[in-house]
Amino acid sequence: MSGLALSRVVRIGAGAGYSGDRIEPAIELAERAHIDYLVFECLAERTIALAQQERRRDPARGYDPFLEARMRAVLPACTRRKIRIITNAGAANPVAASRAVAAIARELGVHGLRVAAVVGDDVLALVQRRAAEDGLRDACGAALSPEQIVSANAYLGAEPIVDALTQGADVVITGRVADSSLFLAPLVYEHRWSADDWTRRARGAVAGHLLECAGQVTGGYFVDPTFKDVPGLARLGFPIGEVDAEGAITVTKLDGTGGCVTVATCTEQLLYEMHDPSAYITPDVCVDIAEATVSELAPDRVRVEGVAGRERPSQLKVSVGHSDGFVGEGQISYAGPGAVARGRVALEVVAERLRLTGVQHDELRLDLIGIDALHGERLSSGGGEPYEVRARVAARCASQCDARRIGEEVEMLYTNGPAGGGGVAKSTRELVGVTSTFVPRDEVHTTIAWEVA
Repeated sequence: MSGLALSRVVRIGAGAGYSGDRIEPAIELAERAHIDYLVFECLAERTIALAQQERRRDPARGYDPFLEARMRAVLPACTRRKIRIITNAGAANPVAASRAVAAIARELGVHGLRVAAVVGDDVLALVQRRAAEDGLRDACGAALSPEQIVSANAYLGAEPIVDALTQGADVVITGRVADSSLFLAPLVYEHRWSADDWTRRARGAVAGHLLECAGQVTGGYFVDPTFKDVPGLARLGFPIGEVDAEGAITVTKLDGTGGCVTVATCTEQLLYEMHDPSAYITPDVCVDIAEATVSELAPDRVRVEGVAGRERPSQLKVSVGHSDGFVGEGQISYAGPGAVARGRVALEVVAERLRLTGVQHDELRLDLIGIDALHGERLSSGGGEPYEVRARVAARCASQCDARRIGEEVEMLYTNGPAGGGGVAKSTRELVGVTSTFVPRDEVHTTIAWEVA
């Protein structure tokens, strides 16, 4: 499967925009698209902290739960069509993920597949030491002890992926890598962009930024009925990026799939999560899109040009997961005349019961879903009386015991609260908070672990 693309245009398909994304569009890309690479972007900040928890429970796990299903679905076609796969679905355990992929390949009769696991983003020991020596605070400003920190993963750049491709990897599995770096790496490898070619690397990073959320750029997250209509959402096609040696980017999709690629969808995605368009910082390069242009070449073909770049930062961002107590939740529904009034009484009763029974909580939410759960009473007032409501009580607690009491008090409304309640649901879960810090680039060291099917 290894080898350079014959064309000076490298074609990359986006197979996923997050962990739980649809698999069918990726299968279509693997089986029908003229692509050189298929990239699955599967990590969010909180996702990897939860994966670290899973790895502590089971050292053989800690990678994306959908990795195996995705590989079973696309490996045969990718092998047959010489499409190389890159993914950050290794999450907290890329080595275990690579072993799982190699085992699936052997099971499917795919022999000789070279699977590379990028290791080194886990900097937990480094961050815990720094927390002990210099202090570290959560997003609300509270001090974190080393014992509270459950994960610390540096956002790696494209370099280790490029190294893996250079050594002949057919599948590259990483942990925490910047989303755009997954797409930049094959462009650096194929086009042989130098380490200080900041302009071309910035353009490659923008290609990754456009593709990283998959169906978001083909209209999925764009659609807003009557204002921005998009056809065929149930069969939304995932995007393909075509990038030439100068870094000019064309975004398109497979014919016959749903969704659309337009100047508007690409512009929205281009600006997505970009605080300063003239200084979008990634581990690989500082991107400047202030003078970029977005133009339509043909239906479902959009070109992005004019991206500039500057030297990459000397530090790497680190996503830090920390224990943040527990969340207890309970919900109950009311319907018919007076549903809103009964729902409000239910919330008042639970709040009073929590006070009377001494349940300790740091934050309490009392919501009527469909009435004031999202924007509060001030913005949600007005309109007619709904026929049905769902009362929700949720609280953050330091102890799991107190958190469990939230749902229990909601359930007790069955016979101790207003009439006609039903459909109770309750849950208690550990809360993982996320904050960020920075570490010097030269303190993060990566290696590559290999598996061969």
